[in-house]
Amino acid sequence: MTDSSHENVPSRQRRRFPGISSRAYEHPADRSALVALRKLTGFDTVFKALSGLLPERSLRLLFLSDSVRVSDAQFAHLNDMLRDACYILDLEKVPPMYVKQDPQPNAMCIGLDEPIIVVTTGLVELLDEEEMRAVVGHEVGHALSGHSVYRTILLFLTNLAVKVAWIPLGNVAIMAIVTALREWFRKSELSADRAGLLVGQDITASMRGLMKIAGGNHLHEMNVDAFLAQADEYEKGGDLRDSVLKILNVLPRTHPFTTVRAAELKKWSETRDFQRIMDGHYPRRDEDKDTSVTDSFRESASHYADTVRTSKDPLMKLVGDIAGGAGDLGGKLRDKFTGAGSGGGSATNGNGASGRPQDPEEGSSGTGSGPSGS
Repeated sequence: MTDSSHENVPSRQRRRFPGISSRAYEHPADRSALVALRKLTGFDTVFKALSGLLPERSLRLLFLSDSVRVSDAQFAHLNDMLRDACYILDLEKVPPMYVKQDPQPNAMCIGLDEPIIVVTTGLVELLDEEEMRAVVGHEVGHALSGHSVYRTILLFLTNLAVKVAWIPLGNVAIMAIVTALREWFRKSELSADRAGLLVGQDITASMRGLMKIAGGNHLHEMNVDAFLAQADEYEKGGDLRDSVLKILNVLPRTHPFTTVRAAELKKWSETRDFQRIMDGHYPRRDEDKDTSVTDSFRESASHYADTVRTSKDPLMKLVGDIAGGAGDLGGKLRDKFTGAGSGGGSATNGNGASGRPQDPEEGSSGTGSGPSGS
């Protein structure tokens, strides 16, 4: 590591969270999506079958033979971060971590019986020490939440779907489960981002890391406020057609878009829930068995209702209007798709010109130009 990689290391002691339950940081949408996944027809059968068939031993041997295992002797700074993260989140058994040669910045936590953490060289080279600490905490959060099992099955089913794609209808059932798994996994990333913040305890470092993942190692060219403004523009911009395109764009992904992750994490860091955790008031693992599933469902449903009510996305606004008993559904759908009544018709732009693609330098684009992030 170069001297510059240590510029952002805080000199303070980090708070520890003895016995913390993953419920403390899990995003409500994470729990909702997992419940929906488990209700999917055929999922239990596939899950039980794959749990016994997946070559986990082979997976471990693969990383052992073709990656570098983090230890006191290899990538010692990552080993220190890993042990610190497990200590802070009170994860008794430290999972093995491997560094894999890959220029793409990425990290994952996989494994059925025991989790394995894998980070790529692209990620290690991109992030400074505090940014990397948040990523390691993110992966330890996955391990504490038990996400590695579903992540492993998602990887296997994605590969399987490709192999049987030539069979007529051969991958339809598989892709239904893969799609549901991806939806859950995108939500689980929001939970793990929160765990990363609890470990790093530096929201600025978490934001920097997410910006770098989006925009590369050009931090001097990026700005957190402008990056978060992109997330706001993404959520509220366009009409109903854009809302549909957003859904189609995100379906193949396992991770939410980086601007969305940054905005969600920043929002959570400013809540009373986060402050209570930092003050030592949080759900504990020894209370998990007494937790009401009904209460968990209710909290998740309440979260979705709040999301619909406060969302700036045109589709979510429409859903809220319909749920609130707003009148002419057909008219609303027509107006949303055509832009009627909002000055955003499909044939003209805002100043009445014909609908050719407008150069960003022409007129107002309303973008929050800026940087990127984890």
